Amino acid sequence: MREAVIEAARFLAGRCGEPITLGDVADHVGYSPFHLSRSFERLLGQPPGQFLAAHRFQRAKRLLLSTDERVIDVCHEVGFTSVGTFTKRFTAVVGHSPVEFRRLPDVLADFPPRPVLVPGADRDGGVVTGSAQLTPAARALLGGAAAVYVGLFPRRSARGCPVSGTLLGESAGFLLTAVPPGTYWLLASALPAAGGALAQLVPGRIVAGTAAEPVRVSRQAPLHHRDVWLDVHADWTVPVLVALPPLASARTRRTGPSVPVP
Repeated sequence: MREAVIEAARFLAGRCGEPITLGDVADHVGYSPFHLSRSFERLLGQPPGQFLAAHRFQRAKRLLLSTDERVIDVCHEVGFTSVGTFTKRFTAVVGHSPVEFRRLPDVLADFPPRPVLVPGADRDGGVVTGSAQLTPAARALLGGAAAVYVGLFPRRSARGCPVSGTLLGESAGFLLTAVPPGTYWLLASALPAAGGALAQLVPGRIVAGTAAEPVRVSRQAPLHHRDVWLDVHADWTVPVLVALPPLASARTRRTGPSVPVP
């Protein structure tokens, strides 16, 4: 079934601008829609419809930065029919509205991201430590210094702002603090540190990693440790939707007090 799910993901990612139904994908791989949907979510962490929308939003991010198309035209080009729905959902997963996202290159040029820890909302919350390491393939792709972002998310995909997050400094070790009780996934993503705005906000290839087990923070178990390896992902995998550089920029950071990271 794994091969069928991967083929379904390739099919969706390659046709994200077309009007595709679950039945179309199921017919393509030869499974029932119900069976495919359950297996798809179990393997990739989200249902086919959400996966398709993620690739549409990723394409929209690229169009917003590389063309002068109006937001409504970008909305229609990536497969949405309602600009209101598109804008609302884009803002929720990327962390900025389409108009704000288009302005980010200029903002980040004046206020570039710096190593920082953005704690969670619970002063008495949990702490997650660990390390984020790049595979040789990831290092080669990034071509030198990498900007490594690590965060805790309520789902197994980088959508919206993390509960607690950090842009690493010189060390591979990280510390996430003030984490409210709950179950989270530790996700990491790396961008070319010397890349331009497009490479930082919409990288051509995804370098990312997920800790093997979720983090379950409680008052009884507030301390956790997770290590994560970041590798180069195939083009059809789930994209990193949240705009990462603004999370570490003094101008665009939207959370509370932060702590510089050496």
